[in-house]
Amino acid sequence: MIEKNQHKTFYSGLKTYSGAWDYPTVRHLLKRTLFGATKKDIQYFQSIGFDNTINELLSNQYAEPSPPLKDYNPSASVAPDNTIGIGQTWINDMSIDGTLSSLRRSSFKKWWIGQMINQSRSIREKMVLFWHNHFATESIEVSIAQYVYKHHKLLRSSALGNFKDLTKKITLDAAMLIYLNGQNNNKTAPDENYARELQELFVIGKGTNALFTEDDVKAAAKILTGWRNNNTKLEPYFDLTRHDISNKTFSTFYGGKTIQGMNSSNGGETELDQLIDLLLSQKEAALFICRRLYTWFVYYDITPEVERDIIEPLADIFRKNNYEILPVLRALLSSEHFFDNVNRGCQIKSPADLIVGLTRELEIKFPPSDQVSTTYTLWNQLVAYLSASQQDIGDPPDVSGWKAYYQAPLFYGNWINTDTMPKRLQYSQNLISPGYTAGGFKMIVPAIDYVKGFQNPSDPNKLLDDICGHLLGFDISINHKNQIKKDILLSGQIDDHYWTNAWDTYINSPNLTSNTNYVNNSLVNLLKYIINLPEYQLG
Repeated sequence: MIEKNQHKTFYSGLKTYSGAWDYPTVRHLLKRTLFGATKKDIQYFQSIGFDNTINELLSNQYAEPSPPLKDYNPSASVAPDNTIGIGQTWINDMSIDGTLSSLRRSSFKKWWIGQMINQSRSIREKMVLFWHNHFATESIEVSIAQYVYKHHKLLRSSALGNFKDLTKKITLDAAMLIYLNGQNNNKTAPDENYARELQELFVIGKGTNALFTEDDVKAAAKILTGWRNNNTKLEPYFDLTRHDISNKTFSTFYGGKTIQGMNSSNGGETELDQLIDLLLSQKEAALFICRRLYTWFVYYDITPEVERDIIEPLADIFRKNNYEILPVLRALLSSEHFFDNVNRGCQIKSPADLIVGLTRELEIKFPPSDQVSTTYTLWNQLVAYLSASQQDIGDPPDVSGWKAYYQAPLFYGNWINTDTMPKRLQYSQNLISPGYTAGGFKMIVPAIDYVKGFQNPSDPNKLLDDICGHLLGFDISINHKNQIKKDILLSGQIDDHYWTNAWDTYINSPNLTSNTNYVNNSLVNLLKYIINLPEYQLG
């Protein structure tokens, strides 16, 4: 398995970080909070300082992005949506035709990749995927594309908000009502699926102190009866005739609490509010969410020391702030512990971090916004490689999300196997050269333009330091760099001027084809080599 040397015991806590605000430190923070960090991102945040960086990354200002667009041409056998042109959105069309929904779900996934690529300098995009993994649904099971999009829109708008509010909205979300059978839950035959996962996966967890019982699942299921979807209006609603109006009593884990059954049009929502309050009144709920955030942003090994000195204080912050997510993120991402050297470069990158991250880091250009079909086709290359690498966004393997974030002992190691590793490498190698083409547009690494952004590309030693410092999870040895320099940049020569002269000649005479080709090919080979290193798999 690819992993940074053995992860050792830490000697830091939640005290605010006060160390060096240098390039590697900024890079570490951005690689965990964004999908890849461009050179400009790192330079910008380094220039504004630690406090301003944390404030900007965690800003809760929200501008809803433009919705997914039609990029498909349905065949005659598909329910027509001819009134919607290519480049127009389909989200307000009421058709729930299965074949058409499949095309639209595909469009949605491409659009989501576009949001990742064009993300702002904010943690929001990373949190959207966090919540998608936490409140996992599978778009193929939900089927109706408008419900899939509305579910995603909920996660996006609530990503940095209040966990209690989000849990309620997720419970009444049309996609979740389909996915975990909530729309089939009625008083004559209560369905326990969502009631179980609400406690086991979404709020309380499966820890040794998560001592809710089967009777608690049954009681919660009765509270949740009566919610249905209107597939004409494409929205959920409450049907009192299907609601269990009896009193629901919980176990001693919940203090023997009884939630009064209600026989009114707003009774289902009132009981739900009380149920969520009851779940969150348990100390284990805050601990569980904080462990999930820690595993996502820091590391998977929650030792007794980490539990005591990191998780428990974070859970206190969570409770004291009425389950607002931002104070927890601020405390964790500002902490000495987060920036401890032992927590840098220790994660095996998820496919999203690897594939989207590389696309952003190497500053890949895409077609103009009016070329919708071409752009979506190129975004689909990333969708396909994510899926082949076992992170099919929109369709995690099951309600538990991706195994990398919960399955011991491998955790992040689940991303790497004999099937996925070649595919992880194939995308990056092809992106550098020969690229991916659609509609006459080539998505390819602009190798020369990429290195122009560094301070002194004519110095092969400085160039290698800068590229490795930007791209690799942790640095490689000077001997290794010298060998790379000699074999690739110097074509086997020993004099650094061999590269310096070639670069300077390119700058002064870019139309000198033979030299320009040499410089470009050398950089292409250099980037392919570095991206192929095991260290690039770490972040």
